Amino acid sequence: MSKGFRFDVLAKGGYTARGVVFLLIAGLALFSGVAGGRPETKSALSTLLSQPFGRIWVGMIGLGLLGFVAWRLAQSLADSDGHGRNGKALAIRAALLGSAVTYLGLAGYALSRAIFLGGGSEGSGEKGLAGWIMSQPFGSYLAIAVGAGFVIGGIVTVAKGVTRKFERYVKIPDSKGIVTLICVYGLVARGVVFAITGILFAYAGFRVDPQQAGSMGDALEWVRQLPFGSFLYIAVAAGLAAFGIYNLVEARYRVISNPSLADARRSIPLTGS
Repeated sequence: MSKGFRFDVLAKGGYTARGVVFLLIAGLALFSGVAGGRPETKSALSTLLSQPFGRIWVGMIGLGLLGFVAWRLAQSLADSDGHGRNGKALAIRAALLGSAVTYLGLAGYALSRAIFLGGGSEGSGEKGLAGWIMSQPFGSYLAIAVGAGFVIGGIVTVAKGVTRKFERYVKIPDSKGIVTLICVYGLVARGVVFAITGILFAYAGFRVDPQQAGSMGDALEWVRQLPFGSFLYIAVAAGLAAFGIYNLVEARYRVISNPSLADARRSIPLTGS
């Protein structure tokens, strides 16, 4: 990773691609009765694929998500955000590395659909992940642990929005305006869906049944079953749209640091240096 490598371009393209994906997911959630399809990442990309120039758009999203993966790797391995090497920092960087792996899979799915049109599976990524985990030794316990990680991640995301810690890296000119409120709303909604997904994932581990693992669509459907569920469903779905806007705001105002190879060597705690 040389100092001249433009991680800022990759990061901004990645945030834009992720923002578009979440806006599509929110659209599916809000208009699922009309448009059909489940409000999930793969369904959103498949819906876009059926539109004019769909393969081009999906291919561009796939390339953007590859840029986002590169940026996540810079954040996690080279510590481009300067979290440090203490316990809390390493936990954050491990979560960023997990995000890189997740979006690498989604980027591969988008590019395969764009190039081969019929490539990739329409199934929920969470169910596939649960099935793989449960096939490992002590898999059900691992699934419960992963679910707990999702729940913790959701709580952290909600806290990030409520406490406005995201403003450390996202320098919005009008910090008290409507754009900041949309960002807070989006982070809270994303955190809630993330936490519910984790609960369903842990439940799948408890039942030793990968099919019980929840996807984003399952989490939204669970919200719909609650008292005042229709109102809550719309509120959370609109919140996912707000999270999409938050990503577009990050693409514009996110502070991006270009790490060097020396930064990466210093940041990875493999030696006592």
